[in-house]
Amino acid sequence: MSQTSSDTDSSSVDFDELPMRAGLGTFMDPHPDRLKFIKQIGVDDVLLNLWGAPEAGYPNLPLSGEHEWSFENLVVLRNQIEDAGLRLNAIENFPYSFYDDVMLGGPRQDEQLEHLKTTVRNVGRAGIPYMGYNWMPNGVWRSSTTHRLRGGAETSATDLDQLEDAPFTHDREYTEEELWANYERFLEELLPVAEEAGVTLALHPADPPVESIGGIPRLFYNFENFKRAMDLVPSDNHALQFCLGNWSAMGADLPEVIEYFGERDKLAYVHFQTISEPLPRFNEVFIDQDGYYDPYEIIAKLDEVGFSGMIIPGHVPKLEGDGQYLEHDDRSDLDVDGHGGWKERGRAFTIGYLRGLLETYGRETGRESAVYRPSEE
Repeated sequence: MSQTSSDTDSSSVDFDELPMRAGLGTFMDPHPDRLKFIKQIGVDDVLLNLWGAPEAGYPNLPLSGEHEWSFENLVVLRNQIEDAGLRLNAIENFPYSFYDDVMLGGPRQDEQLEHLKTTVRNVGRAGIPYMGYNWMPNGVWRSSTTHRLRGGAETSATDLDQLEDAPFTHDREYTEEELWANYERFLEELLPVAEEAGVTLALHPADPPVESIGGIPRLFYNFENFKRAMDLVPSDNHALQFCLGNWSAMGADLPEVIEYFGERDKLAYVHFQTISEPLPRFNEVFIDQDGYYDPYEIIAKLDEVGFSGMIIPGHVPKLEGDGQYLEHDDRSDLDVDGHGGWKERGRAFTIGYLRGLLETYGRETGRESAVYRPSEE
């Protein structure tokens, strides 16, 4: 399918009408060099992961605001992406400082909920269809970010035995009941706003998917809790960031999960990454290595249930030379704490594999129309 340049203008595109496609994300700074690089490797669709906040020391963020994002800044960001010939499919993650008391029931809960409503309205007004979020008040955890793969490539690893003595990360130990009550209120307040604004909120799993760590319950660590999340406040504007890495760490039956949520139109977009084995310990691997799932079978199952969204590399190994492409390091990769940055070489490798996989699937099954071909402009 041939795309014209106007097809990458998100203000004139129905994202639901686009076929299944490779995209890129997991970065905060839409630096012109990065956007040019993305376009050059055959990608037209992106999301920005904006979990950091300026007051926390993260430089080069495209959106400012201590409590909420403004409509003007969001429009400028969308146009910056589109002027590079790309489509802004989603923003992933509110900064934790926007909703920490919402998650934990703190004194600013009411105030933060009102700011979140304003942000979601502005995201919708700016023409951005998806707003990803997580429910992890104490963030992503790893026991290693330097696990070695072939040729000395570095990747992250998790060994729960090494994390079991983690101290409390907040003022006290919280209960699962508290977190569920706060989550239900969040949905009751935000989903009607999202529906009115035309924005789909997309939930990411706990990373790693365990019941609790550092005294904080991590609700979304199994299939049943995701079913509960989608049923708690029914809405067509609530779906999943389907992170294959975390669902693999759960030891889930991935075809069953895809069928369940796919048939209910609850798969917003996919994080395409794999791991060595489920918890209690795993390391992330190259997508072409033996891992928890067969990537071809996953693509086939996604197509079977009618998924037509964006598929992005999630976490990727750090290759030799990664982090040297841009002159600055925006600390935008969740598992490296500022060392190695975006891992552009690891991402380009994964994109090449993913695009080849999609093309092969389309040709072998006669489903070429189910697979997007990027613009040549």
